[in-house]
Amino acid sequence: MRQFGLLGGRLSHSFSPMIHAELGDYKYNLYEKTPEELDGFFKICDFDGLNVTIPYKQAVIKYCGSLSETARAAGSVNTITKLENGVLHGDTTDCFGFDYLLKKTKIKTGVDPAIGKTVILGSGGSSLTVQTALKNAGAKEIIVISRSGADNYNNIANHGDAVLLINTTPVGMYPNNGVSPLEDFGVFKNCKAVIDLIYNPPRTKLLFQAEERGIFGTDGLAMLVAQAKSSAERFTRTAIPDEKIESIASKIARLTKNIILIGMPGCGKSSVGAALAEKTGRRFADADEWVANKAGKSIPDIFAADGEDAFRKIETGALEELCKQSGLVIATGGGIVKPRENKNIIRQNGIIIFLDRDISELPVSGRPLSEKSGVEKLAAERIKFYSEWSDYKIKVRGVEQTAADIYNITCV
Repeated sequence: MRQFGLLGGRLSHSFSPMIHAELGDYKYNLYEKTPEELDGFFKICDFDGLNVTIPYKQAVIKYCGSLSETARAAGSVNTITKLENGVLHGDTTDCFGFDYLLKKTKIKTGVDPAIGKTVILGSGGSSLTVQTALKNAGAKEIIVISRSGADNYNNIANHGDAVLLINTTPVGMYPNNGVSPLEDFGVFKNCKAVIDLIYNPPRTKLLFQAEERGIFGTDGLAMLVAQAKSSAERFTRTAIPDEKIESIASKIARLTKNIILIGMPGCGKSSVGAALAEKTGRRFADADEWVANKAGKSIPDIFAADGEDAFRKIETGALEELCKQSGLVIATGGGIVKPRENKNIIRQNGIIIFLDRDISELPVSGRPLSEKSGVEKLAAERIKFYSEWSDYKIKVRGVEQTAADIYNITCV
């Protein structure tokens, strides 16, 4: 079987093997290498083709005996094929991938870089590819923001009239979730769309900043799949319909997003979550158990000894750790909606399910706030937030049936 794969620095959480499994019948390996290992890797050259990712898209150029016009223009290589004479040919399918994403964005928003200013955050290899694709699309004005160039983050307000903002930096990418390359998004008064090339997590802080202002935003998963499709065509010398891009992207999103259960204390999140995890083959995580293990004592003991504020702080830390991971089933505590910052923590990479159970059926014993405040009062305070935060509301009707209902919505 022919050997292909992905070369990069940190690859343990790459989606590429899942994507290429959908694109062709070939072996696809992960080649995680340090810069010092590149010479030896290319000397052995034990592969038929490669994809290349951060931080080697420019470093691999010297190993290529020939380059495509697109790769030469972009100064970047993300696809290497071994020709019949053994020469390595460098190309970039990232331009195709970004062009695909740009066209999708234009269809949804009407934003056209040919008639408005585009601001690109970052000046690295991905930025060069995006600049090349934008020029090919007839972009009117392209401004590249770097840390030390003439156009930088200190004077970025000079370009607040941009209609399209594109992030090509890794700021906000797993595992460093929850940070943005922009301190103040508000300087972009005319922005109509934001494209963040990051796909893990699918909702970065930058995209949340755009969402807060009612601005359309999209992650880079469709670009990742599109460039992989184009790479697979080069690997197999077989055309693949563009329609496969959306179907694969949707499947990858379903597989990698966490399924997160929220709802009142005692509604069944832990038991339903465990049943759902078994049904889907996913790993199950209980946020309350994580908190208890972290604190070294039970939740009632945390409340009794340290108070609710201390508990909420530990709980938010648990959510930050759990929700940046992929493909889990996560049961949360009933009071997750009290700290408002938890909303975007769980939404960054999650499908949120509100388990709705009749108040009269909710247990109270062993639940500090239910015992102290009463279930009715807690429900009055929280249920509107469960509804607002969730993607789906599921009526609880037995553990197995409820797990099956969630499975049918999220996994089928």
